[in-house]
Amino acid sequence: MRRRDFINLIGVVAVVGPRAARAQHKGKLPLVGVLSPGATDTPGALGFYHGMRELGYVEGSNITIERRYGDWKPDQFEKLAADLVRLKVDVILVVSTSPARAVKQATSMIPIVVGGMADPVGDELIASLSRPAGNITGTTFLGPELLAKRFELVKGIISGISRVAALWHPAAYGKRTMDGLVKETETAAQAQKLQLQLVPALGPSDLDGAFDAMTRERADAVILLPSPMLFVEHKRIVELAAQNRLPAMYAAREFVDDGGLMSYGASQPELFRRAAMLVDKILKGANPADLPVEQPSRLEFVVNLRTAKELGLTIPPEFLLLANEVIE
Repeated sequence: MRRRDFINLIGVVAVVGPRAARAQHKGKLPLVGVLSPGATDTPGALGFYHGMRELGYVEGSNITIERRYGDWKPDQFEKLAADLVRLKVDVILVVSTSPARAVKQATSMIPIVVGGMADPVGDELIASLSRPAGNITGTTFLGPELLAKRFELVKGIISGISRVAALWHPAAYGKRTMDGLVKETETAAQAQKLQLQLVPALGPSDLDGAFDAMTRERADAVILLPSPMLFVEHKRIVELAAQNRLPAMYAAREFVDDGGLMSYGASQPELFRRAAMLVDKILKGANPADLPVEQPSRLEFVVNLRTAKELGLTIPPEFLLLANEVIE
């Protein structure tokens, strides 16, 4: 998402559903709570505000939004979730799985929409994608399922590669999902006959040390596992990869737009625009239990040829043909 997209991103619309009508009859606007795990909104989550604006919502005019930020401290999520519940919001938009677990524990009555879940069934947030049950619905980006393809692309594009580092945030999602991500990463590396170095980063302050560790172990490339924290730090991570001359495969195109080598995955802003549509339906009276969790409608493979040239890499023509977009 470009800089201009970060400006004036607020927004919500004339809502005419039963819940909104009740709130307005009492002289109050519909109230939406937003809980983010970081210190600010993630680039993907800003797509939620875009989506609400596109639906006609205007904050302060026909809706109110209460925001809470966890500053990447999981022990704060429970307190922030309880705070939103005390405010009696009409619906809670949650960014990612970890804070969603805290919100689920805090309320079984207030509707919850979670944007960018990795494995919502595995993390026991919902019963199934098609029939979530309970008070939670949202969007998922297919976390573990895409790792094999990312390793395949890295092996095909980077000639002579033998050792790959995987940068991951252990607290990004629930334990079951993170265990699954690590297992899928190990399986994917083994399938491509690549040595694997798992490099954790518990927070932004660990990133410099993580890249130092990759360099010491002579990694030929780095693959990022999905994580809201790593997504927020995408500009810095791209800079660190460039400084260490490490070709990198990312999960989102925002990294590549800012100079990363390549990415393969779902559009995070689009997932959160879809989350805005779910919030809209709930404000108009829909039951989250009846709203299927939405999966990506398409996946993007993006390559930055300028970065490849700086790294001394030649992208094979067959992979350029596979790309949805090539940045020159």
